[in-house]
Amino acid sequence: MSTSFWLDRSRDSETRAYDAIIVGAGISGLSTAYWLNKEDPSLKIAIIEKSRLAFGASGRNAGFITCGSVEHFNRMINKHGLEQATEIWRFAQENLRLLKEEIIQDRAADLQFEQNGAYSLAAQENEFNELKNVAQTMANLNIRTEIFNAEEVKKHAGATNFVGGIKYLDDASVNPVQLVKRIASRVKADLHEGVEAFGIAEGADGMRILKTDAGEFEAPMILMNLNGYSAVLHPWFKDKVYPTRGQCLMMEAVPRFMDAPCYANFYLDYFRQVPSGELLIGGFRQVEKESEVGYSDHITEPIQNALHEFVVTHLPQFKNAKVTHRWSGVMGFARDGEPMVGSIPDDPQVFFAGGYTAHGIGLAFHTTKCLVDVIFGRDVPKWLSARRF
Repeated sequence: MSTSFWLDRSRDSETRAYDAIIVGAGISGLSTAYWLNKEDPSLKIAIIEKSRLAFGASGRNAGFITCGSVEHFNRMINKHGLEQATEIWRFAQENLRLLKEEIIQDRAADLQFEQNGAYSLAAQENEFNELKNVAQTMANLNIRTEIFNAEEVKKHAGATNFVGGIKYLDDASVNPVQLVKRIASRVKADLHEGVEAFGIAEGADGMRILKTDAGEFEAPMILMNLNGYSAVLHPWFKDKVYPTRGQCLMMEAVPRFMDAPCYANFYLDYFRQVPSGELLIGGFRQVEKESEVGYSDHITEPIQNALHEFVVTHLPQFKNAKVTHRWSGVMGFARDGEPMVGSIPDDPQVFFAGGYTAHGIGLAFHTTKCLVDVIFGRDVPKWLSARRF
């Protein structure tokens, strides 16, 4: 974030005062505003966005509302232990429940919201065996899953050359931009689009000043919801949230055949047929893992080719379909793979939520509710608190 002398609009602007300033107008920032409104409807809130609503990762993802984490459940158990892994899964389930109750309500069709579950597919027997073990563990915890063999995967998901998979029965999908717009419609705040923040300073009387290219904004607290871009505004995040690029490809519509979104290759690759029939596929970061970092949202030929080759191999219904869109987005990967909420250690008036590690739609609404809990002195799960760092 930098400001050219020629483009700087701040010299002609007076400082604007608010009770809270949110930086970032994606699902995390808008959700934070929503929960602040619920906490105290009298708060005067500003939302600062360098581009426009949902222009970052919130508008560049696949629209999966996934329970759990970026890893298979058994790997979460190996990493965190059974109790914490289960708590993280339940946290994501609660995120979906809250979205349905507070935001989606009777607008499912408008938001292209569907709760048809999501498959995790295996191309090799060893992965299928692991998935079946996952399903058994989840069954013991009353988490709803179902096992599918190769023919059943082909019948229900239309995907070929897989040996089988499991289906997480409670997962969902949505149009992510329409979801963010729906949250925005239920928020009372001043949205300042096309305004780029580049610094935070201490003001008079304990206030904090957000410096932008459109002038200064002043409030007792600043709430950062920048996810992958967090370290651009504050150096504390440099070793905690890493900007990571994800690429997607969209193909023209064919008659709908896929009954639910799918993951493959241990969650690294994902695809779904949207309600209007187009195919959205993303992932394959492993093809160029070392270069898929940083703040650039360009696409690369090797990954785009890998995405298309996957379609040809596994989804023959689209082998003759044209590619209509190719894009990428910058996500925020947390150091330990889990999101975080808290305040900057040496500035307790600057709060944050982020590090969603490719699952912002499935985690941000509940995470930002916990962010507001932090602001008002309530406890949050230890695995979510940034104090773990």
